[in-house]
Amino acid sequence: MSAVDLNADLAESYGRWELGDDLAMLEVVTSANLACGFHAGDPSTLLRVCRAAAAAGVRVGAQVSYHDLAGFGRRFIDVDPAELTAEIVYQVGALDALARAAGTSVGYVKPHGALYNAVVSHERQAAAVVEAVCLVDPTMPLVGLPGAASLRLARAAGLPTVTEAFADRAYQPDGTLVPRSRPGAVLDDPDVVAARVVELVVEGSLTAADGSRVEVQADSVCVHGDSPGAVAMATAVRRALESAGVDVRAFVPPREG
Repeated sequence: MSAVDLNADLAESYGRWELGDDLAMLEVVTSANLACGFHAGDPSTLLRVCRAAAAAGVRVGAQVSYHDLAGFGRRFIDVDPAELTAEIVYQVGALDALARAAGTSVGYVKPHGALYNAVVSHERQAAAVVEAVCLVDPTMPLVGLPGAASLRLARAAGLPTVTEAFADRAYQPDGTLVPRSRPGAVLDDPDVVAARVVELVVEGSLTAADGSRVEVQADSVCVHGDSPGAVAMATAVRRALESAGVDVRAFVPPREG
């Protein structure tokens, strides 16, 4: 039987500004990438979602980002690598303290937004991310795109790595994501997305934006929690996977107590 993790980006509300339905998504996904305050997420929101994730048996991960609240972490910042390392250690540590107060802990790290895309090819920033994770916990998995520089450097450093695919994003022929600025970059039909994810998990490939086939090997599939209809889409994806005989489970077992 095939197996895959289903994750979502959650806890991205900030103060009175609310984004997504975290509690409903936690009923569907097996891992939750929680904002750490640098692109979104305030302490009260993070603690509340950590508690809900612990109660639902969903694994918590730190979704680290550039220090960019105004841009939601979606703008590249040419930050000094040493500063980036320190900022990531800070973010993981803050979230882990809140997670432990809620009876769980941070089980993995996943970069967010522009940082996620940067470390696919930006060697210095990829190395900064890897160094930060090693400093926090050299046994903690790092999530990224297949073929990313961050995952290559993580493996060289002895870190566990997790390859990820995106349920609701279009792919380019080289296996990278179509930039959000281009038409058709984000897919919004739950049935189309669900069938596409089953194809990806079972066959290890999908159709790129130009119609060609691209191989995409993934240990985890992300459904964006801030997309319109995110809960319906995540539910459709999970049902389709289970109907196809795929075991949907977290890549890091939930922490007890």
